[in-house]
Amino acid sequence: MGALPEDHETETRRMSLRQAAKPVAIANESVRNLTPRVINYRKRKRILDILGSSILLILLFPIIFVFSVLVKLTSRGPILFKAPRVGLCGKTFLFYKFRSMKVGSDEKKDDLKEQNEREGPIFKMKNDPRVTSVGRFMRKYSIDELPQLLNVFKGDMSLVGPRPPLPREVELYDEYMAERLSVRPGLTCYWQIMGRSDLTFEQWMELDHKYLQEMSLWVDLKILVKTPLAVLRGDGAY
Repeated sequence: MGALPEDHETETRRMSLRQAAKPVAIANESVRNLTPRVINYRKRKRILDILGSSILLILLFPIIFVFSVLVKLTSRGPILFKAPRVGLCGKTFLFYKFRSMKVGSDEKKDDLKEQNEREGPIFKMKNDPRVTSVGRFMRKYSIDELPQLLNVFKGDMSLVGPRPPLPREVELYDEYMAERLSVRPGLTCYWQIMGRSDLTFEQWMELDHKYLQEMSLWVDLKILVKTPLAVLRGDGAY
């Protein structure tokens, strides 16, 4: 008697896991080939991340508190949005943001996919109807990203590095895109200070590779210094 066919959902899940394994393998290979200089840099960078995130959490606590209250008072749902993101070598972690959308927005994404304004495996639209009024303001000035300082302190993320992708985006990565998983994702990066969502997906990937080639504590500090001005300008933030 022949084996029973697997149900479609199980087979789809297995295919998804096989697809995700390819970029993870590429990232792991890059990490295995690190030079002593890069290893020492990463150790110093981790110290910077712990000190920097601790200081910023203390200094920015009044802003974090105020927007926690505003999110709670102006829309139904939790204060924080928590979702899986893919980090160093494909490790999945729980990613924190202030909730900037109405509850149930994820279920409505399929209805809006024809209005996606970005190419590649990402979804972006300037006037997304799912975003709340407070959420729109937070997004413009990146206030919704402040809870990620907890991710930095915990070691899931770094202050500087490529932005963390969604698992479903990683499944669509080619070898070039997968190399960005060889470093910890960051709170800010070249993409953040050079236009954000005004850039094409190809330009975004090119900037991430520019960082991979140039990364050093000096480069990290330059990006950190330029980030506040970029945030205040609000270019490409939506």
